[in-house]
Amino acid sequence: MGRPLSNDLRERVVVAVAAGESCRSVASRFSIAPSSAVKWSQRYRSSGSVAPGKMGGHRQCLLEPHRAFIAERIAQTPHLTLHGLKAELAARGVSVSHDTVWRFLRREGLRFKKNAVCA
Repeated sequence: MGRPLSNDLRERVVVAVAAGESCRSVASRFSIAPSSAVKWSQRYRSSGSVAPGKMGGHRQCLLEPHRAFIAERIAQTPHLTLHGLKAELAARGVSVSHDTVWRFLRREGLRFKKNAVCA
């Protein structure tokens, strides 16, 4: 995904659409996608601004605040399954998928080995 187009272009497009020209003809004239003209006009009508929204960023992992609990549970019960850990987190009010738990454990280096025979 590239950089957002300039606010100047956005403003000219919105003014042209507000003057009664169709979004498709405005898009053709300014060499942009018709969907951009529609979205910019909608954004202007709803917020009064044509400035682009925030792009990118990093979401913090949902399980990060529970790292100590997860590490403690794995140390206490080495044969704990991912689904079991997911169920224990759900009991604490943390609703996550099996895959989220797996990726968190891999990223944090909290791997555990399942034995064929549990003592």
